[in-house]
Amino acid sequence: MIYVVGIGPGSKDMMTLEAIKTMENADVIVGYKTYINLITEFIRDKEVVSNGMRQEIDRCKRAVEIAKEGKNVAVISSGDAGIYGMAGLILELTSKEETEVPVKVVPGVTASIGAAAILGAPIMHDFCHISLSDLLTPWEVIEKRLRLAAEADFVVCLYNPRSKGRSEHLAKAFEIMGEFKDGSIPVGIVKDVGREKEEKFVCTFDTMDFERVDMTTMVIIGNKSTFIDGDKIITPRGYTV
Repeated sequence: MIYVVGIGPGSKDMMTLEAIKTMENADVIVGYKTYINLITEFIRDKEVVSNGMRQEIDRCKRAVEIAKEGKNVAVISSGDAGIYGMAGLILELTSKEETEVPVKVVPGVTASIGAAAILGAPIMHDFCHISLSDLLTPWEVIEKRLRLAAEADFVVCLYNPRSKGRSEHLAKAFEIMGEFKDGSIPVGIVKDVGREKEEKFVCTFDTMDFERVDMTTMVIIGNKSTFIDGDKIITPRGYTV
């Protein structure tokens, strides 16, 4: 049996009870080595299979092989396993197996949800997730999604917003969305959600400081009704108050 487990942003407090129980009961833990380091208290004497970035296919193939041996395998993802995590890849791989390999997806708190709680209530109305990583998605596709999401006035949650190799992607994203996003629209920046070095910043679209942002940062851009109250960002649901 394969359990694809979302471990949340990384702190125990933001892990679900189901995720913790699943890891504790698994025979083998499989995951990216950085995320393995976040769950050491649940591993103890278990067999661990880990590797680095961009080795997801090898990691998941190994998990399938181990499960076919009759072991219970927990494949871990940060956040939620079904949002830029390993759930899709595991299910794609097992769908090609001649014999059935049972899979259960265990949900977790994704970065946008964790960041939204820290910021207040920025995603109370329709919102979307867009990753700015073009490792698996062509940049022209990302540009189209950014433009259409902004035109439709979605609250936009940006994953993988800025890295050393993609330092200009976030600025480009703001330039694209700027056609439809007013400069006064609130923007929330949360770094290392749920972790020891967690930081939050509240600004507006035209006062955005791109240098604050890295790959462990969530950026949430409001819609036309979103407003700032003190250090909170609020997107009205539409109630009359």
